[in-house]
Order: sequence, then structure tokens, then C-alpha cells
Amino acid sequence: MKRALPVLVLSVAGLIPLWRYAPSHDAGSSPAVSAPASTPSVSSSGGTTSTVVAGSTVDTEKGPVRVEVTFDGDKIASVRMLQQPNHPQTTAAVPQLIEETLQAQSADIDTVSGATITSDGYKESLQAAIDARG
Repeated sequence: MKRALPVLVLSVAGLIPLWRYAPSHDAGSSPAVSAPASTPSVSSSGGTTSTVVAGSTVDTEKGPVRVEVTFDGDKIASVRMLQQPNHPQTTAAVPQLIEETLQAQSADIDTVSGATITSDGYKESLQAAIDARG
């Protein structure tokens, strides 16, 4: 009888995480692209042509990722996240990804350690925006 109470308490304590478990939205092994890149919008002011292109939405295990790229002529001027997972590692990784994109001027950038899934989705959406621009 002395062992029954601790065994019961430990069994219940071990089952609590199972009861509270919430599976992620997408259990697929590879990301799926759910929306195509948008059509570029062009505006010109003061002799420079600025083009804004949204990349495709990439569904990852952590959540959807979508970027918007602003081009000044042939140069990537800025990148903005339209959708990103609500995750601390993603929040920390986004500025690094954007900075590397502006330096590389392409989607050929390094993955941020700790945010591999988001980095891969970012690069895929970025490449779609670059391809859509033509």
C-alpha cells in the first residue's frame, strides 16, 4: 500500500504532458507552396524604377512564410516579411536573413542556425519573388 500512492501520482504526472500535447498544423515532411508569387508592381520616381514583388506563400512545419521584395532597378533594395511563424527563433532569424539577402543580392544565402525550417521557407519565397520579377 505504501508504494501504490507514489506509483499513482507518478503515473498521472507522466500522462499530463500527453493530455496537453497539441500537434503542429502541418505534419508533412516537405514544405508545400500554397500560393504563387504575385505580379510585380512598378513605380518610378525621380528617374529610378522601383518594383515590389511578393513571393509565394511557403507552408512550413512552423507556419507560413512569405516575403515581399523591393527592387531598385536590378538591385534588391529591401525585403519585408509578409507572413512568418510566431516563434522566438524565427523572430531572431529574420533580420539576419534580410541582411544576408541584401549583401548577396540573391536567394543564395546561409541558413540561420536554430531556424532552419523558417530559413528554408524564406529562401524559397524569396527565390519565387526574384523569379516572378524576371
